[in-house]
Amino acid sequence: MIDSGTQIATAPSAVLIAGPTASGKSSLALRLAQIVDGVIINADSMQIYDQLSILSARPTPEEMGDVEHRLYGYVDPAERYSVGRWLDDAVAAITDVRARGQCPILVGGTGLYFKALLEGLNVVPDVPDPIRAHWESELDRLQSPEALHAILAERDPDMAATLKPADGQRILRALEILDTTGKSLLEWQRNPVLRHDPAIAQGAMKLALCPPRDLVYKKIEARFDQMVELGGIREAVHMASLGLDPDLPAMKAIGVSYLADCDAGHLDYEEAIRLCKRDTRRYAKRQMTWIRNQMSDWPLFDTAEDAIAHFLIEMKK
Repeated sequence: MIDSGTQIATAPSAVLIAGPTASGKSSLALRLAQIVDGVIINADSMQIYDQLSILSARPTPEEMGDVEHRLYGYVDPAERYSVGRWLDDAVAAITDVRARGQCPILVGGTGLYFKALLEGLNVVPDVPDPIRAHWESELDRLQSPEALHAILAERDPDMAATLKPADGQRILRALEILDTTGKSLLEWQRNPVLRHDPAIAQGAMKLALCPPRDLVYKKIEARFDQMVELGGIREAVHMASLGLDPDLPAMKAIGVSYLADCDAGHLDYEEAIRLCKRDTRRYAKRQMTWIRNQMSDWPLFDTAEDAIAHFLIEMKK
């Protein structure tokens, strides 16, 4: 057993902790923060939303302890929060934490966030509100991302060919950028100018917590039951009552649709829970696949104990 009270004289420039949902990332981050005088920075695309604490499994105030946590629960679910916005916020947080002499610890299961941080992200202009509102209203009027995809295919066939016709969020993004700049999003993605210098993560220690799949699935089952006990259905009903576009990222959080339908009498309770657990297992499987394929240079650990032991050994070198 590693003593969580252990402290070290020096710390890496940052610690990056990735892993599937229910793998124990948050508790690992907390223990490392206590060792290195760290500040925990969220890298999970659902835990950013301020009205989605239970179904996103955001750490509770009790679980956060006396360690500062940033970028949790601060975004309105009505916003189309992007990877670029997270990168801006994360870089600002990292810079501030370092300026205070502390160690930034980024933890989450959103692989695209870590990819943007480590490899950089192309500069893409911000979309004016009127243009964003226009295309959102078009999607609402057409009631079909496929119809919007057909519009994109006429105006920008190369970009349309890279997107699935049902992927409303990315289709909207492509049309917004096309209207804002007169150029295809593909051209902006090929732009060599980056939003932030990837050197911000230079020297960071990478840790991927990836327990055996069967163990992760068991934890998912138990944790979802706990979510329901803590008020997961009430939270889903609240999210549904906001009247937001179902294509918004926050509305796609696992559990929102099924549990709201259950409360409305459109879905049997046991079936709703089964579907929620099934989708969470599928999500965890995709996360594990991403880690093994896209993060091949990250050391993998079955347990938090193994990860902490590795961390302490590396710090002694």
